[in-house]
Amino acid sequence: MASYTLNVNGKTETVDVDPKMPLLWVLRDKLDLKGTKFGCGVAACGACTVHLDGKVARACVTEIQSVGAQRITTIEAIGKTKVGQAVQKAWLDVDVVQCGYCQAGQVMAATALIASNAHPTDKDIDVAMQGNACRCGTYVRIREAIKTAAGVDTKDTREV
Repeated sequence: MASYTLNVNGKTETVDVDPKMPLLWVLRDKLDLKGTKFGCGVAACGACTVHLDGKVARACVTEIQSVGAQRITTIEAIGKTKVGQAVQKAWLDVDVVQCGYCQAGQVMAATALIASNAHPTDKDIDVAMQGNACRCGTYVRIREAIKTAAGVDTKDTREV
């Protein structure tokens, strides 16, 4: 066991866990942040997507010992950013969600994309969303929602 002080959604959190514990389980079991989902456990489906300093990370394979001082942002706080708000609104406006299980990871990946590229092309979207699986097959609506969200002012891309 080791003690880790984390910056999660703009708050300082301290946990005592095994250094090899995946960030996913720290978030879900130690910090009670259930929005980040377990899907595959091997970083292949994207359900566990979070941001580390604004970049996409798969929490299921990210050991807590590797996080350090990076800012962790989860789906619970993504709406605190202008880009996150735009993505969440677009998701609703386009009616992306079916079963919803993958959507937290999809929203996290889409938000990171638009924060780094305000006007993504279809190819940019394909690359950024690769590895985010949707078993319901809402990929066409996901692409439309990303394009819709990218149409708003995305100058304020700071993470929480």
